[in-house]
Parts: sequence; C-alpha cells; structure tokens
Amino acid sequence: MTLVQAVPPITLLIPYMSLIVSLKLFNTYGALVLTYMVFTLPYAILMLTGYFNTLPKDLDEAVMIDGGTRFKALWSVLVPPSVPGLVSVGMYTFMQAWNEYLFALALTKTNDMRTVPVGINLLMGQHAYEWNQMMAMSVLGSLPILFLFLFFQKYFIAGMTAGSVKN
Repeated sequence: MTLVQAVPPITLLIPYMSLIVSLKLFNTYGALVLTYMVFTLPYAILMLTGYFNTLPKDLDEAVMIDGGTRFKALWSVLVPPSVPGLVSVGMYTFMQAWNEYLFALALTKTNDMRTVPVGINLLMGQHAYEWNQMMAMSVLGSLPILFLFLFFQKYFIAGMTAGSVKN
C-alpha cells in the first residue's frame, strides 16, 4: 500500500497518462481528482489506521452490545474523538494535491484547467522571468493553505502526534 509513495511519480507518468486518455478523462477535473486520490489515499489510510488503533476497542464494543450497528458505532462513537487525526490527514492530503505539479501539467491542456503551480511556471519565459508576478501568484496560492491551517489549528496540533505511539 505504501509502495506508491516509494516509486518516483515520473516513472508512472506515461502509463498513467495512457490510462487517463483511454478513459477519456484528459483535461478534466476528474483526471486530477483521480490522480490525487491515487497518490494520497495510501498515506491517509496508513495514518488513520495508526490513529484508529489508538482508540480503545471498548468504545465500539459497547455500542454493539447496546444493539447498535457498526455504522452507528463508527459515526457516533469513533469519529468524534478522531476529529484531530482526520483534520491532520485531510490537511496533509490537501497540501499534497494543492502543490502537485507533474501530473497537473501532463493531464491538463487548457489554461482554465491549470492548477496554481502550473500557472506559476507559465510565468517563466524563454528569456525573462516575471519575478513580481511569480511572487504575487505564490503568495496568493499559499493563502488557502494558510487559512485552512488557521481555521483547523486546534485540531491539527492535537492530531500531529496522535497515532504515533501505542498505549
């Protein structure tokens, strides 16, 4: 499962590109969403598994004894104390997708489909660089991540070390 993280993405570009073209997803948001899910989901599953393993088994067993379903045990008992871990993993996967360059460049063709890193790269010309515009775009591109971090900061700090040690 974590093998995807160990393989350099450039080695997967050509087979992945041919798959996207054969599925007729080239230059669509679906291609980017699918790509980011494929590359961030293994890490998210690994981290959340470690986090959920730190929760006591007695919590969901108590719901099952009371006649609740597994879904009720998950949703009403296990998810509320897991919010810091979910927010931390969500922030990490969002930042991975937001900053990804290679697949965003290869899977998009039109300017309205380009992501922020690709748009910043388009400001580099053959003989000149638009440094002022590149810096402005970099600041504007980092604002969503900054706002998300400020909004979810209390959950993020609590979830950074959660799941790293087993009680």
